[in-house]
Amino acid sequence: MEFQQVVRRRHMVRRFSDEPVSQESLDRILDNAVRGPSAGFSQGQAFLVLTGEELKRFWEVAGEAAAASVTAAPLVIVPMSAKQVYLDRYARPDKGWTDRDETRWPVPFWHIDTGMAALLVLLTVVDEGLAALYFGMVPEAVARFREAFGVPDDLEPIGAIAIGHSAEAAPRDLGARRRPAQDVIHYGRW
Repeated sequence: MEFQQVVRRRHMVRRFSDEPVSQESLDRILDNAVRGPSAGFSQGQAFLVLTGEELKRFWEVAGEAAAASVTAAPLVIVPMSAKQVYLDRYARPDKGWTDRDETRWPVPFWHIDTGMAALLVLLTVVDEGLAALYFGMVPEAVARFREAFGVPDDLEPIGAIAIGHSAEAAPRDLGARRRPAQDVIHYGRW
C-alpha cells in the first residue's frame, strides 16, 4: 500500500471481529514501533503485548475508557514511556546534564517519543489490512494495571491500542468534521 493511502485510511475502529492477528503482522507492527524517533536515541519505550486470556484480565483492570464493543479485539498493545531512561541518557558525558533535572526538558520527550511509536503501530496496522483503536487508560486503573501485569514503576502507560480485523461496515466519513487546513496550518506567522 502506498504511504498516502495508509495515512488517508487510518481511522479509529470501535468494533472488531474475533479473527486473530497473524504472528507475521504482529512482528511487523512491533518491528516498526521500535523504529520511532527518540531524543538522544534514548529508546525509552516498552510495549506490553496482550492476547488470549491476558486480554480478559486487561479489560477487567484497565478497560474502563473503551467501549464494550472494543473488547472483541484479539490483540492489545500498551505503549509505555520510561522517563528515567531519558534523564539517564542526557546525564551521560556527550549530553552533559549530570543533574538529571527533568525541568530542563521543554516538554516530556519520553511521552512524545512513545506517542510517535504508537502512531507507527497505528500506521503499520493499516498497512497490514487491520484496524485499531487508540484509547486512554483512566488514571485510577494504572496501579491495577501495573499489579496485574507486573509492570515496573518506572514505566508509564500512555494509553492502549486495540488491534484486529474491523467488524464495522465501512469507515465513517469524517471529512465534514475535519478542521479545514487553513484553520490549523499557518505559514510564517499567525
